[in-house]
Amino acid sequence: MRGSWRSARIAAIALAVAVLFAGCSEQPRPLPSATSLPAGVDASLIQLRSDVAAREAQVRVHNGNDEPVTITRLRVDDPRFARAAARALPHTTTVGPGATVDIRIQLPPMACEGDLTQLGPSPTATSAAPTVTMHYSLGESAAVAVSPLAEPTPFIAAMHERECRARALGAAAGVTLSSFTPSEPGVPADLALTIAPTGKGAARIVGIETTNLLTFDAGAGTTAEVFDIGVDVAEGDTESTVVHLPLVPLRCDAHAVQEDKRGTIFTVIVDLDGDGAGEIELAASEDMRGEILTWVGKWCGFGS
Repeated sequence: MRGSWRSARIAAIALAVAVLFAGCSEQPRPLPSATSLPAGVDASLIQLRSDVAAREAQVRVHNGNDEPVTITRLRVDDPRFARAAARALPHTTTVGPGATVDIRIQLPPMACEGDLTQLGPSPTATSAAPTVTMHYSLGESAAVAVSPLAEPTPFIAAMHERECRARALGAAAGVTLSSFTPSEPGVPADLALTIAPTGKGAARIVGIETTNLLTFDAGAGTTAEVFDIGVDVAEGDTESTVVHLPLVPLRCDAHAVQEDKRGTIFTVIVDLDGDGAGEIELAASEDMRGEILTWVGKWCGFGS
């Protein structure tokens, strides 16, 4: 009798331990998918106007499920990138049922291969596509998905071409916005563009374009959408050239200045050793940007 009681007690203890461990075991975890995000979750890559100056972009995640999806880690890979693009702020993001969330990523330098003086459209730049690697949990499951990333409004190819062209130009000459001198209302300000040859390459600085906020005085009350520069740099040149750009506001509505994102990022047209005209972007420094925006406000009559 005592043996039967002891056996029953041991069996009860074993059952309790089994129940305890069952409660503490990990929830089901599906194997990582090499081809798709979880059902009901869509992702795309976008770049907002406010992202451009900071070289950022957004992974837009939509959750069509009835329960939240939590994203712990995320990265974007593309053959045009020198390395993977990582989250700008490393934290966990929860996307509620039916919700859409933009996750900011920091774009890496572009990978510029081969002869940088030959920068026409290349198969790499035009046919490459980004992928997203997402560590996520959805309900009781957690996994890592690697999936193609849609780019509804393509921007990487153009960014790759501009930045690789700028890098190639840097081998022949440094081109900078070197100084800004404000002016009284009605009179053009002076924006100095300095071209400093390295002596190691050839290039032609063709012109510089109006931005969404600033343009160039062309005399007699007119402005120029493109200000002609026409400076040639030859191999062996070392003497710098300073081009003075007569700057005036393109518009004088206060909200345009207050909400400005790209008004001090200029498009410069360059020709690298006869490869044909292409574009690079040239941004004012943060200090110069502040000086220019302050001047626009005073020039237009709404600044202090």
